[in-house]
Amino acid sequence: MSDIYDRVKGDQNIFNQLLSRVPGFSGYVERAQRRVADKMLREALANRFEALWQRVSAVQRGLLGEGELELVDDIEQASLKLRQFIDRLKTAAYGYTGFFDAVRIRPEDLERVYAYDLALVNLEDEVARALDHVEASIGGEGMGAAVRHLIAVAQSCLDAFEKRTEVLMGISPATAESTQ
Repeated sequence: MSDIYDRVKGDQNIFNQLLSRVPGFSGYVERAQRRVADKMLREALANRFEALWQRVSAVQRGLLGEGELELVDDIEQASLKLRQFIDRLKTAAYGYTGFFDAVRIRPEDLERVYAYDLALVNLEDEVARALDHVEASIGGEGMGAAVRHLIAVAQSCLDAFEKRTEVLMGISPATAESTQ
């Protein structure tokens, strides 16, 4: 067992030596860790929103089964917006800057990205509540308003992701520190 420990410790020593001898390498490691964290967050969010999207699809099927065709198209709008949001979460480039980029994200820019990440996490609860309201309103007079609210919240997901992307794309050498 101590042999494994010694090997791991030796590997760490090699890593620490590399960090101390290669200028900028520690920054690369930090960026790589941010990329991994970004990927994990977005995959987790995509999975959670996928479950919500499936609930929306179930509501649609229920409305079709009950012959309430007038609201199926409206529910479809919410479904499409959520699907688009999920697809963006899954397919957008991960991370904040690449290894060979001449740009390092400033702490205040990174803080703005994290604020949008938190907003995306909070939107999951908003979508779930809106969907709960739609499900509770089925067959009632408030169904139309509940569906419109669900559509608006689904659009908020797309808007928040777009703003997050704008923050990331807006980081340029003029607004960030050089990695010299």
